[in-house]
Amino acid sequence: MSAPAYGVLRRVSESASVLLENNPSSMTLEGTNSWVLRAPDAKAAVVVDPGYRDLEHLELLADVGAVELVLLTHHHPDHAEGAPWFAERVGAPVRAFDPSLCLGGESLVDGETVVAGGLAIEVVHTPGHTDDSVSLRMDGQVLTGDTILGRGTTVLHDLGDYLCSLRKLVELPSATLGLPGHGPELPNLASTAREYLAHREQRLEQVRSALRVLGTDATPRQVVEVVYADVDRALWAPAELSVQAQLDYLRSTEVGE
Repeated sequence: MSAPAYGVLRRVSESASVLLENNPSSMTLEGTNSWVLRAPDAKAAVVVDPGYRDLEHLELLADVGAVELVLLTHHHPDHAEGAPWFAERVGAPVRAFDPSLCLGGESLVDGETVVAGGLAIEVVHTPGHTDDSVSLRMDGQVLTGDTILGRGTTVLHDLGDYLCSLRKLVELPSATLGLPGHGPELPNLASTAREYLAHREQRLEQVRSALRVLGTDATPRQVVEVVYADVDRALWAPAELSVQAQLDYLRSTEVGE
C-alpha cells in the first residue's frame, strides 16, 4: 500500500473529494477522512467531519473554496472537535444529529434531505457505534462515518442498534460507493455491510462460547482475553467496549434461554 497523501485533496467521485488528516492510530487507521462534497456546477461545498482541532489540516480544508455547510457524522473528537473553529473560519453553519454539536443550524433528522453543495443529501440515522451516528446518502454513494470503516471493524456502543443499522445498509443498491470516516472507499457498501453482519454473528457466537466456559457473570475483560486472544493487545481496551455491547445484547435478548 502506498503512503497516505496527507494534505492533498483527492478526488474520489464526480461529487466527492477527501482530505486525509495526519492523525494515524490504531483507532483512526491512516487518519480521519474529511469529505468535501460539491456538484460540478456548484459554487460552494459541503464539508463532512473536519476532524480534530488541527489548524494545519483545517486551513488546508478551508482552501478548497467556498463552504456553505458543515455536517458531522457523530460526536467523536477525531470527527467533530475542529468543527467550531472551521465553521467560524469559513462562515458556515454546523449540523449534526446531536443538537449540542450544531452551530447556526438545526439538528439533523432521520430521513430528511439536506440540499447543499448542489446536492441532495439524505440523512440516515445509523446508531450503534454511537447513539448520534448518521450516514449520508447521495448520488450513488454513502458517507458512513465510523459505522462502517474502509478496513477492519468499528467499536460498538449498542449492538442491537448497530445490527439494525447494518440491515439498512445491506438494502442499498450493489453499486453504492461507501465513503468511510477512516480508511479507503468501499466499492460495494451493501456487500461490506453483509460481511459486517456475518462478522458480528461470528463474534456473538464466540462470546456465547466464552460465557459457557467463564460463566454468565464474566466481565468484558475476561471475555476479551478469550475471544480476542489473537488480536494485538493494544486493541484490547476498545475491544472491551464492543464486548460490553455484545454482553448487554445477549443478556437482554437471551435472558431465560
